[in-house]
Amino acid sequence: MKQYKKLVSPYCFWLFVLTIVPMMLIAFYALTAKGTEITTFKFTFDNFFKFLDPIFVSVLMRSLILGILTTAVCFLIGYPIAYMISKCKEGTQTVLILLITIPTWINLLMRTYAWMSILSNNGIINNVLESIGLGPVQMMYTDFAVVMGMVYNFLPFMILPIHTSLTNMDKSLTEASMDLGASRIQTFFKVTFRLSLSGVLTGVTMVFTSYKCFVIPKMLGGGQYSLIGNFIEQQFITVGNWHFGSAVSLVLVVIVIILMALIYKVEKRTNVSDEKDEGGKRSGKRKKIRKNFMH
Repeated sequence: MKQYKKLVSPYCFWLFVLTIVPMMLIAFYALTAKGTEITTFKFTFDNFFKFLDPIFVSVLMRSLILGILTTAVCFLIGYPIAYMISKCKEGTQTVLILLITIPTWINLLMRTYAWMSILSNNGIINNVLESIGLGPVQMMYTDFAVVMGMVYNFLPFMILPIHTSLTNMDKSLTEASMDLGASRIQTFFKVTFRLSLSGVLTGVTMVFTSYKCFVIPKMLGGGQYSLIGNFIEQQFITVGNWHFGSAVSLVLVVIVIILMALIYKVEKRTNVSDEKDEGGKRSGKRKKIRKNFMH
């Protein structure tokens, strides 16, 4: 295996250049401000104190609300889809997962432009509504349009990890719960859902980061819905305040790292290995199931 270690060197180099170096620059700008004639930069924490500005707080709250709403809709749609796919044959599962991932091969801008043509006043939906006498409905430049665009673009990131957790689940555990007298609904909530919780948390984290997206709100919201991603873009491009924009970006990165750490801890708890006791009793998971249903 040692002879293959050299093949990793190019990946490590580009990882450092394209990920580590930009993050170091963001951290540098976040902790500095424009200096005087003598010093180019001066270190300060003033960029983080700007978070208390009412404008920023309102943008952040609106972003979090839309992010939570998008995550909830993706979960309510994505979990049943992932569950039904996991019940199919392996060949059918491959085809269905391929159909779900194919739209992600298309550029995000093209997919968003497609939704603009669907939701516009002269779009497909309004033409159908007008033909049945319900008249055109204003859908563009609303929260509905933004959420629809975000759900469509981020739904695969909810389905895929949940599907992976469901397919890797030990099927004998559901059989054990049924043997212990549990109904299908009890088996689902006490066994299936609990064992797929790591995939759910992964999907929730990946979708929840949609609150940082700036392209979809800008196009489907008509620019009047300024979310945290649009706010960062304005700080860098319009306002030219790279220091505050970097501070906001750095805080968002820290939030994502914290969420990933929490997911790792939950996965460690849920993915308990099946170990037998000294007396050759049932594994830990089976004993846990028996305990749940007996109480």
